[in-house]
Amino acid sequence: MKTPNDPRHKTRIQLIQELFSYSFQPNQKFTHIHHIIEQLPSIDKLLQVAAPEWPLKKINKIDLAILRLATYEILHQPDIPTKVSIDEAVELAKEFGSESSPAFVNGVLGTIVRNQEDEDESA
Repeated sequence: MKTPNDPRHKTRIQLIQELFSYSFQPNQKFTHIHHIIEQLPSIDKLLQVAAPEWPLKKINKIDLAILRLATYEILHQPDIPTKVSIDEAVELAKEFGSESSPAFVNGVLGTIVRNQEDEDESA
């Protein structure tokens, strides 16, 4: 069971904090998220497809950081079950986002997963 002191949860918090900072200062050197930053073009493209009515510039910056981390985990960390990534993202959205953040994050990530499954089936 996840607790606030779970080291994986603490690591995710650190990563979303750096991704949040990256939204404001992309030229700064970040030590823990460089692997995520390298994948941002493809991650952001998936986010735009999953939430076309929300341009990236209009998404709450903390929600964007959470979505980017969770999408990275879903796509590039197969050792983390997709459901765990989504659950963690929703919990982080509850902790750091607005009242509507958990539902928004859950919806966008659900759409990304469905789109990926559809893509895999058609391949």
